[in-house]
Amino acid sequence: MLRLEEIYDTQDFSGAADVVIIGGGIIGTSTAYELARRGVSVALIEKGVIGGEQSGRNWGWVRQQNRDLFELPLAMRSLRRWGELKDEIQIDLGFRREGILYASNDPNSIAKWEAWGKQARQLGFVSHVLSAAEIRERTPAGGPEYAGGVWSPDDGRAEPSRAAPALAEGAKRLGAQLYQNCAARGLELSGGRISGVWTERGLIKAGAVVCAGGAWSARFCMRHGVQLPAVNVIGTAMRTSVAPNVVNGCFNGPDFALRRRLDGSYTLAIPGYGRIDLAPLGLKNALKYYRNYRNDLGKKLNYRLSKPWFEGPEASASWEFDEISPFERCRVLDPKPDLSFVKTALENLKRAVPEFADVRIVHAWAGAIDTTPDLIPVISEVGTIPGFYIASGFSGHGFALGPAAGELLADMVTGANPMMNIAPYRLGRFSDGSALKVPEMM
Repeated sequence: MLRLEEIYDTQDFSGAADVVIIGGGIIGTSTAYELARRGVSVALIEKGVIGGEQSGRNWGWVRQQNRDLFELPLAMRSLRRWGELKDEIQIDLGFRREGILYASNDPNSIAKWEAWGKQARQLGFVSHVLSAAEIRERTPAGGPEYAGGVWSPDDGRAEPSRAAPALAEGAKRLGAQLYQNCAARGLELSGGRISGVWTERGLIKAGAVVCAGGAWSARFCMRHGVQLPAVNVIGTAMRTSVAPNVVNGCFNGPDFALRRRLDGSYTLAIPGYGRIDLAPLGLKNALKYYRNYRNDLGKKLNYRLSKPWFEGPEASASWEFDEISPFERCRVLDPKPDLSFVKTALENLKRAVPEFADVRIVHAWAGAIDTTPDLIPVISEVGTIPGFYIASGFSGHGFALGPAAGELLADMVTGANPMMNIAPYRLGRFSDGSALKVPEMM
């Protein structure tokens, strides 16, 4: 199990709030914090512990570079918020603006980065395409020669073990209620609209509910007839032993990705590689992912049948609100890492960075990445249930986008003018006949 910063619950259980937020990951805690800043009464409920699933298991990258252009404004706003949060909350989230470097020998990738950069510049984001000579100056001596790359100096990194707990603590200090080990069992409706949430501890009355349940969101929504297309990709990451400070920020090469941690070790992974545990909800949405399965992303995935078919976040069995729910039977989703990825990642790293010859893997883990067909998140009110909002399907981008997503949701829930165009994030794009965008960037 990963080590997370510990945070304590609100002492007394309250039966009412203006807004209930389901899920204590980076999206849920950011939303709770932003709503509490506006004086809104918030109850944040989490079936396990704050940051216990993907929000505490991701790579810790905080980037704007190579975002889908629909996501870029959200990413740019989020980087600004990451830079402000430490002073606001008076807790260090581990955020450091130390740049992200991509390198490749693939001419198509380099050309794609260059074309993306020209479009991104029109939105106000500037990155730097590097020649072979320029990238040689930024990569370790003695390692592979790269044909080119791209450098974004304003991007950064943060500590997943700290971020969501810090935001939850910040929300608590502003009056938000926090209840861990308190699963949501379902929505309470009155006249067809939200009037509360049934939890394992009882009903919390509320006029609005935000579902930010990550890997579990689709199953929760399905209980109320809401179709949220999402497949959970199980990604493996690992922590190295303390190593020389060769890469101070983040580095993405063709066959490994690296982030410097505050303790002097690195978080290591292989970009794009993962597995899908086949289950009913995933199979139901398979046609929506057909293009993804056929492209380079699909070729990097393994598929298997396993226990989640019956019990996990993509199972299909229903439950009653007065009985134990699937969310209580699995407090913290803790999938097994793919050891073959661990072995390959370490080999790739040592081949590229001679200074890491003696580095070893201290800890490997896996997390479930809730992924939409177009790799764009859903940040949307549900038209069929007024007062119900979904913030899910962040496709591995949620950690970086979380602070701005929280602001955007706070705008939507309070009826304020949204700080940016919300159309790309609407749930209805999967059912209203819209042509789904082909994923371009990851």
